[in-house]
Amino acid sequence: MTMNYNDTIKFLFSQLPMFERQGGEAYKPGLQTSNDLDRMFGTPHKAYKCIHIAGTNGKGSCSHLLATILQQSGYKVGLYTSPHIIDFRERIRVNGEKITQEKVVDFMQRYFNTGYQGHPTFFELTSTMAFDYFKQCKVDYAVIEVGLGGRLDSTNIIKPMLSIITNISLDHTQFLGDTLTEIAGEKAGIIKEGVPVVIGEAEGEVRKVFEQKATQLHSPIIFAQDNAQVLDGKSVDGHTILMTKHYGQLIDELGGTYQIKNANTVLTAVESLKALGVKIEQTSAVSNAFERVCELSGFMGRWQQLAKCPLTVCDSGHNIGAFQHIIEQLNKEKHETLHMVLGFMKDKNIDEIIAMLPKHAKYYFTNAHTPRALHAAELNDKATAHGIKGNCYDSVAHAIEAARAMAKENDMIYIGGSMYVLAEALEK
Repeated sequence: MTMNYNDTIKFLFSQLPMFERQGGEAYKPGLQTSNDLDRMFGTPHKAYKCIHIAGTNGKGSCSHLLATILQQSGYKVGLYTSPHIIDFRERIRVNGEKITQEKVVDFMQRYFNTGYQGHPTFFELTSTMAFDYFKQCKVDYAVIEVGLGGRLDSTNIIKPMLSIITNISLDHTQFLGDTLTEIAGEKAGIIKEGVPVVIGEAEGEVRKVFEQKATQLHSPIIFAQDNAQVLDGKSVDGHTILMTKHYGQLIDELGGTYQIKNANTVLTAVESLKALGVKIEQTSAVSNAFERVCELSGFMGRWQQLAKCPLTVCDSGHNIGAFQHIIEQLNKEKHETLHMVLGFMKDKNIDEIIAMLPKHAKYYFTNAHTPRALHAAELNDKATAHGIKGNCYDSVAHAIEAARAMAKENDMIYIGGSMYVLAEALEK
């Protein structure tokens, strides 16, 4: 079978089940297929050192920041994340550069040539593609972000030098469990025998889950929340200003008060990497990484400012934990009227999110063009049940246009609810 790039992407998206497009029917837990593919391609992940990152929220920010710090320290660094926002190739990068179309096609051609009789998912193939590409590029380190959960995630065939779990909140409960401790148990599955693990934040029973797993596997564990690397922080004009223990003042290109905790997790991980012998000696490397993370890594969609007048911000947060921080940040922003363009996925339990939303805002309900999207009319019904009134729009573009038409100079427009809403907003 010979295909060009568009044919290859169509095959990956349309012919294989993919959680991000289809939801529950695409979820196939287990590592057997991932291990089969890994062996077929010569166990590529063993050719470099890996850092494995899981968590409900913040793992994208932490992954991009850590990869950029390593890159600025002079290393060649692979970065594997999900989902992409606009271009599939965003998922696989080396020193910030996306995998080429030719390499995507080449990998799939080699896969077809194996004659493999199994039925790998989109994520299983994509993970193997990333591992193989990083080997070809001869990276020094690869920062690998978990796709879903941890224990049974396709990426969990690696044995990293460091594991990181950012935090735990309720998300993907249909797969990972109905309680925080059940979800923590799944995330803790990335902890490996003797491998140090950094936990961003965890309280009570969730903390005990991680402590018990680390003890069982003789893995040194450190909780970033107990190890203040960030002494103070505040969100200013779309960025985050951080006062740190070892690097003085850092300007984080990523905005939103929640980035303070992410930065503390990242800097704690940096100290762990140093203890493991990784040379990150120059303050300038860390400073440059924070100040230029979006530019150097291609990161987008985290409290991203799209316009200043009226202030327009989009964010990828889509679960309860994320929206707690989003609402906190919105309350701190100075504006006269808040306009919220929102769309969610139908497999999300959004009642608790809707209950948090400010009653005084103006709402523009919409749905992205994906089968998983909750229809705008259904979202409007749910919001009405919580005393929130809004208007429905048949596309993200139309909802944004309506918000911009209504917003005055000193107002604020927020766009979010799902990665797919974000993608369509950024494609405009």
